[in-house]
Amino acid sequence: MPRKHTLREKIEQRIARKKGEDVFLTREFKTLGGEDQVLRVLRKLVDDGRLVRLGYGVYGRATVSSLSGKPMLYSRDGFAGVARQALDKLGVKWEPTEAQRAYNEGRSTQVPVNPVVRVKGRFSRHLRYRNAELVLE
Repeated sequence: MPRKHTLREKIEQRIARKKGEDVFLTREFKTLGGEDQVLRVLRKLVDDGRLVRLGYGVYGRATVSSLSGKPMLYSRDGFAGVARQALDKLGVKWEPTEAQRAYNEGRSTQVPVNPVVRVKGRFSRHLRYRNAELVLE
């Protein structure tokens, strides 16, 4: 008789299947178990270095740094890309700021240091990773 998978194994399998995504919301795992159980497993995955917590109910894919041995955010686009992906998953309408558009169009050489987006509507969560925080206009 085959062994049943634990909730942790089910969540890890679901994360592994989503190759193009670097952001996960707790509600994506709601069908696998109770809310407290899912949160407990996600917290354990953060402790083990498989995920990093970016904000309330928002987690990012992590990898272990070869230099420090500590978990770090795994994304091709860095924190800015992960923050935009999180906004999309949360259903928040956003657009790039004027400074970011000026840089992309070649009208400016100043690179925005912190990711800044203009949010259309209400959004009150804070998304941050270490020292970087998403700034809302």
